[in-house]
Amino acid sequence: MNSNTVYDYGFWNIVLLSIGFFLLFVLGFIQPIKKVEWKSMGVFIAFIVALFTEMFGFPLTVYLLTGILGNRYPSLNPFSNRSGHLWLVFLGIENSDTAFVLIHVVSVGLIVGGVILMALGWQKIHKAKGKLVTDGIYGWIRHPQYLGIFLLMIGFLIQWPTIATLAMCPILTLAYYKLGKKEEEYLRQNFGYIYTEYERKVPPFFPHFFQR
Repeated sequence: MNSNTVYDYGFWNIVLLSIGFFLLFVLGFIQPIKKVEWKSMGVFIAFIVALFTEMFGFPLTVYLLTGILGNRYPSLNPFSNRSGHLWLVFLGIENSDTAFVLIHVVSVGLIVGGVILMALGWQKIHKAKGKLVTDGIYGWIRHPQYLGIFLLMIGFLIQWPTIATLAMCPILTLAYYKLGKKEEEYLRQNFGYIYTEYERKVPPFFPHFFQR
């Protein structure tokens, strides 16, 4: 690497701080207890570690793609921060400030939305102290905290896609979908008819806006 090469990475202190912050944040809202819950959380932890390692530490995905797509995308500089926004690079608009701002607005909006859903879900569950919750955000969807995780993942994938996180996203989605199904089975056994009626009226992840 010569002295004129831009190098926007190597901030390992930011990598560690970002990973620690998000893990403490998510673990505060979704507290795994059973083995299957820890397995799902383990995949999410791997997702966060891979994401921030490539966002601030070393851009492995961009570095690998440069060797494969260097002739097709000559602007793909593996050590430039802009090249980490791969959707813009592949669309050929990585130098567009408007597109750069737009991708941040959309991705941050999804991330903040995910955080709000997780916070609302945790607040209701914490106050219920073991009772069945069917009001508030739970009057719209049955699994707001898992939907919050999905929105977090999608937001980060829009902003900073990597090979590792793209591979883990469907695994995480399936894991939390199955976990939601296991929770529903447990709630059916414990709350019986009350929960089956609630389940009949309220969708698992996406609210019925028009019906309501």
